[in-house]
Amino acid sequence: MEELIITGQTKQEKYETLLPQIASVIEDEQDMIANMANVAAMLHETFRFWWTGFYRVQGDQLVLGPFQGPLACTRIAKGRGVCGTAWQKAETVVVEDVLQFPGHIACSSASRSEIVVPMIYNGEVFGVLDIDSEKISTFDDVDVLYLKKVVEILSKKLITIAC
Repeated sequence: MEELIITGQTKQEKYETLLPQIASVIEDEQDMIANMANVAAMLHETFRFWWTGFYRVQGDQLVLGPFQGPLACTRIAKGRGVCGTAWQKAETVVVEDVLQFPGHIACSSASRSEIVVPMIYNGEVFGVLDIDSEKISTFDDVDVLYLKKVVEILSKKLITIAC
């Protein structure tokens, strides 16, 4: 496999270069865990986030999936913390300062801002993409737009696997 080549100086330019590379990397792989692992690595390497990874819905909990970064929480209840809230609401949650988020789960005291994008298939959340930064207010509308596209690429892959 070739090493990723990310061009562009702005966040948007980096995402626009990365999206087709993500689609290409997961195109021929049927295992969603492997795909999540590669996507987490690609996002993490491109943007140098503090923590980048996935949680998968397993019954009434989110269970840690593939990730890049320091030690993470293993299980999160629905509605708990930023990840559990995004799962419960089935919508993207952006937190500028996690210390101001009621019920934030402090898996790492170094995490200061967070974005969580739910992965939806057949109207049900099957997992979330969770990204943390050690800086306040890291995530903006550009991240929301493009991380939703990343999740859409993965969700479409799940549809092709299921059919």
